[in-house]
Amino acid sequence: MVNAVRESSEYEVVETNGGRSVVPQHGDHLPGRLDDLIDESEFSWSYCLVGEDQADKLARLTGDLRRGFSTDGRGKQITSGFSYWGIGPTIAWIQACADPFYLVMRESIASFPKRLRYVLDRLDGRPFHYVSFGAGTGQKDREVLRVLHQQHKDLRYVPVDLSAEMLRVAYERTGRIVAHPARQILPVQLDFAVRRNVAALQELLVRTVGDEPILYSLLGNTIANFEEDGEIARRLTSLLREQDAFLLEVATTENLSPVLADEAAEEYLRSRAYKEFVTSSLLHNTDLIVDTDSVVFHSSVEKDRALLVRALYQNRTGHDIRMTVPDRSQVLFQHEDTILLQVTRKYLRRTLPAFLGELGTELVHSTHEEFKADNPAGGFGMDMLLLRHDPGQGTDGHKADDGHKAADPAELLWSDTRRRSR
Repeated sequence: MVNAVRESSEYEVVETNGGRSVVPQHGDHLPGRLDDLIDESEFSWSYCLVGEDQADKLARLTGDLRRGFSTDGRGKQITSGFSYWGIGPTIAWIQACADPFYLVMRESIASFPKRLRYVLDRLDGRPFHYVSFGAGTGQKDREVLRVLHQQHKDLRYVPVDLSAEMLRVAYERTGRIVAHPARQILPVQLDFAVRRNVAALQELLVRTVGDEPILYSLLGNTIANFEEDGEIARRLTSLLREQDAFLLEVATTENLSPVLADEAAEEYLRSRAYKEFVTSSLLHNTDLIVDTDSVVFHSSVEKDRALLVRALYQNRTGHDIRMTVPDRSQVLFQHEDTILLQVTRKYLRRTLPAFLGELGTELVHSTHEEFKADNPAGGFGMDMLLLRHDPGQGTDGHKADDGHKAADPAELLWSDTRRRSR
């Protein structure tokens, strides 16, 4: 396929220090003219590469809302990506991120720049392109780009999100960091929880930047919003080549107990903006008259792993309701039935090294920010982890005996504790 690209009059293969890249020739050809139009126009144009069949996604959401009765969120559901899908949920998420009562989110965003610099120093000034999974509002990506752009003025920024509206917000917040947004920013509307989508994205990236290094990221504890979080994390980190790196941010806890699980749920319960966000998909895709007082949180302990919080919408009206779903049919929403709105976790910090080993990655560096140091049972916090492909990982998932000696992930995690950025 690369040979076919070489023969095109609109593209050329450029040799760089990092390898080969397939890039458009900008002269009088259509891609170049469009780039110039977008960069120079006062109208806010932007590219967006759509990789999803929207009708298929709507059918999936409809099927999830047709599931059976459950009082604990194991029936009807809105899966992770759909929580942000559409203009209503996008606006609600922006408002939740700015809510002063959503304390963990506020502290996470405020402390991000200094935590980021501390970790990205370990990239040693090497030039990277940047691929962001779940780009969200682009607030954190903007800080990543500030650092990366110092070393790579022509970097490619590829924000990936299921929500085209969210990608638009990310584009607008990050476009001023780079010199030529239209040439350097390629938003990709894609559900990265789907295996074949990740494979297609990998092919796209190879054809776009060739062998040049890529920094991938999954920030803001996004991984915790997936039921199959380990599987999703393995799928994304499998993209790593020897020259690449992966920035993973996770919410953590020092201990596990039902009391701490309830405290984790309380963080979300006290934020009205967060409850408006998790119910916004119901407002957008059904005819339910949504009452935020009907949002309930079920907390539990995932044994030796995490504190788990499920945000549910429960029918507390005292009678059954006929709910219209996206295909305009009606579903019986019985009294006390629930709809799972979102899943989140705080991972047990001392088990992170084992988790990273399961991903087939090495920990290069990390930083830890504690947000609830006043909690005598153990604090909640955020860990930022810089990962790379583990060259000692065999194809069967076990360590290959090739003389490679990796840094001890536990040692890297705990050595950072005495240097917390707080």
